[in-house]
Amino acid sequence: MSLKILQLVPESLPTFRPDVAVLFGKYLPRHGVACDIVGMPSPQAPQAQGFRSVRTPRFHASRLRRELAFQLGCLRALCGARRADCDAVQVRDMVPTGLLALLIARLKGIPFYYWVSYLISEGRIERARAGLAQRATLRGRLVLCKGLVEQWLLYRVLLPRADHVFVQSEAMLQMMRGKGVAAGRLSAVPMGVDMEVLGQQAIEPVRPDGWHGVPLLAYLGTLDQSRQLERLLDALQIVRRDVPGACLLLIGASDTPSDVDELLDHARRAGLADCVRVTGWLPSSQAWPLLAGADAALSYIPRGALYDVSSPTKLLEYLALRMPAVGNDSPDQVQVLSGSDCGWLTSSDPAAMAGAMVDILRDVPAARARAQGGAAYIDAQRSYRVLAGELAACYHRLAGTVAS
Repeated sequence: MSLKILQLVPESLPTFRPDVAVLFGKYLPRHGVACDIVGMPSPQAPQAQGFRSVRTPRFHASRLRRELAFQLGCLRALCGARRADCDAVQVRDMVPTGLLALLIARLKGIPFYYWVSYLISEGRIERARAGLAQRATLRGRLVLCKGLVEQWLLYRVLLPRADHVFVQSEAMLQMMRGKGVAAGRLSAVPMGVDMEVLGQQAIEPVRPDGWHGVPLLAYLGTLDQSRQLERLLDALQIVRRDVPGACLLLIGASDTPSDVDELLDHARRAGLADCVRVTGWLPSSQAWPLLAGADAALSYIPRGALYDVSSPTKLLEYLALRMPAVGNDSPDQVQVLSGSDCGWLTSSDPAAMAGAMVDILRDVPAARARAQGGAAYIDAQRSYRVLAGELAACYHRLAGTVAS
């Protein structure tokens, strides 16, 4: 039986989020699950990306006009949905839009699903409170109010009435159960890797200029201040006591340029100015060879309510590339590193992370040998091929339950 899902997402289309483009555009159609997607406008022309249809409003320079056009597009798509041609309406990470979709889906007799990839209300509340602690502004108070209202609506109105709720990790699933969402209406769909792309590529390692012979550590991902990456710099400072030439390559950037400036200032104050480099955002075709050229790959995820329920992608990519990988004790990383036994799991303390880095740098060939099984583990457990099969089975089961 073929299923058709109308999905509303907050991302601009075309999207490069793998849990949208790869999961819903590439793999789910192989299992008879097609997706009609509605997203935010982008300066780029809409692309099919494997979706059954793509709807996005015309791009406007004004952010307010873009948001209004998007909401109008969502309303049109929902009003045009018909039970005979739509097996479910699904909304991702948008509480007000989710409430609208829930109402219209109920009126039309269409099942409604909600997808939580990030605790967006909690994130908004945390940022607003941090900003208000530094400077009290009207905008800060309004943002805090919005976060608190949306949080109440999410847990008291939206999730209790959704036919099913998809979450990012097992830790988030347990959190949602604690909020009162029934276990039978919850499914965890963690992040994965497209092994048909990453697993089949012959990636030639590349070293940055001037660092061809140095012990090299690498990090791939966002450099936002919220990621607390100064802890990696503190760990590097400890590593250099035993491995004096060790250097760190940060492959990524931040949407807030001052975050990168502050990180590099921390490096200068720690005496690490000459052994830390930032590449900026790079396409995968350039980032993966640089990562593969390092001796070890680092995945530090801050501990706390927001990130403890996340499902980090970088560690999965490290293992898929057969890189010796160091990860701290964020719950999803504990699950992956304990299950694969191909990486180095540490506490979140810089000294503990530094100890694992030194172990790798002292015997890189042995570390690479240990990391060889990472690709097989990811292919079997966290590839989008596997995740899509499990998710498709869930959708078909839900459709059968509704039909019966």
